Amino acid sequence: MADTQIFSGAFAEPVFAAQSVFRTIMDCMARPGTVGMIAAAARPPQPLGSTAGAVALTLCDHDTPVWLTPKLGKSKLPGWLSFHTGAAVTEDKHEARFAFVEQGAAVPGFGLFSQGTQEYPDRSTTLVVEIDAFEGGRPLELAGPGIRETIKVAPQGLPDTFVALAAANRAMFPRGVDLILVAGDRVLCLPRTTVINSREA
Repeated sequence: MADTQIFSGAFAEPVFAAQSVFRTIMDCMARPGTVGMIAAAARPPQPLGSTAGAVALTLCDHDTPVWLTPKLGKSKLPGWLSFHTGAAVTEDKHEARFAFVEQGAAVPGFGLFSQGTQEYPDRSTTLVVEIDAFEGGRPLELAGPGIRETIKVAPQGLPDTFVALAAANRAMFPRGVDLILVAGDRVLCLPRTTVINSREA
């Protein structure tokens, strides 16, 4: 039974699905705060959700070490990722090119992950974080490249320290991590260039 979990659950049409997911993520990175739909179906081992699994299948490969939360690391996910993408799991956050955090898990401090370098800022970690919803949470105001004036979002399920974490991350520019938030079959991207403020402040 464990083996079937590892060998199944990938895209039915890998090339078309990966292209579709990649295009959605790139569009959302270019327009921070915009919610994109992921139609491609993936079935990763629990507790990782379907959409985060689709992101993993699209972005991870043998050149991208992946960090997983303790719960994900103890699941069948490491074998699934290895079989379908060739990506190896690392326990070293600083080595990871991608990090996955399942819904309800603690989000580690952004500074624990690779920030890239001044010469190669793209060698940083991208965090894929599953949250509860994109509505009904703490109101945030976003500004910066790709945003006309400001955009308001209210993601539910982010840590209380999120605004402070984001501010410290942006201060590292051009270094810093990028975020892909996942809720249900939707994604919202927050690149390091995005200015994130609490609307209550």
